[in-house]
Amino acid sequence: MVLPNTFRERFAAGHPTLGTHFMFTDPDIPELIGDTGLFDYGEFSAEYAAFDLPLLYHLARAAQAGGLPLMIKPDQASQGFIAQGALGAGFKAVLFTDIRTPLDVEIAHRIIRPDQPSVGGDMGVKLRRPALSSYDTEAYLEDLKSIVFCIMIEKSIAVDHLDAILARARELGVDMTQWGPADFSFSRAEPSLQHSEAIKPFEALVIQKSLEYGIQPRIELGSVEQAKRYIDLGVRHFCIGWDRFILRQQLMFLGAGMRKLTDLL
Repeated sequence: MVLPNTFRERFAAGHPTLGTHFMFTDPDIPELIGDTGLFDYGEFSAEYAAFDLPLLYHLARAAQAGGLPLMIKPDQASQGFIAQGALGAGFKAVLFTDIRTPLDVEIAHRIIRPDQPSVGGDMGVKLRRPALSSYDTEAYLEDLKSIVFCIMIEKSIAVDHLDAILARARELGVDMTQWGPADFSFSRAEPSLQHSEAIKPFEALVIQKSLEYGIQPRIELGSVEQAKRYIDLGVRHFCIGWDRFILRQQLMFLGAGMRKLTDLL
């Protein structure tokens, strides 16, 4: 069954989009996110999780129950296998990590785009969830075309060659860039840079250049209060919160509150 890509529809209509990250592998998580009715998609941050292909099917079906399209963020070393498995499970977007050169963008393009002369992708017909019931390859083709294509700009060398990367990304139909301050700082051998004011000019450059090349920048947020600065810079697409950190913060809040009471007993 080919499911509509409501994430693509909202993006194509020019509306702002909002996602949230999850790393837990319990299928209840994407269903719960979808049930809120507040998010346009959920990003399964697979780069940080332990999982297998059958789990991707369970996550996608559970998300479908909540009316939630899913994005996957695979590790670069296994991105071809994982991204194609995720699309076969019913995921609707892919965020490719560790982009360093225009060639990395080309490789990502080939992984998810149709194997046709006018497209230049490597994805053929695979009898997975979007094509289980028939060989209706026209509907399958349209589903592949609808996949939202995102890339991380998170390496120092990528920022050094930003124009070349974004020019190729525009040619290949990349929809969004995602700034990654942690990896950027790490790749410069300055891990603490991400927590300093000195990171902001690099971040602003990636946002500005993405917009210049007609590619929408997406920003990850830890709180609502952080959003205004990015909105002022022209950002309209956000992914806020990580399930692991949300759980920890709430546990800290509840535990500290109860300890204050029980320590007096």
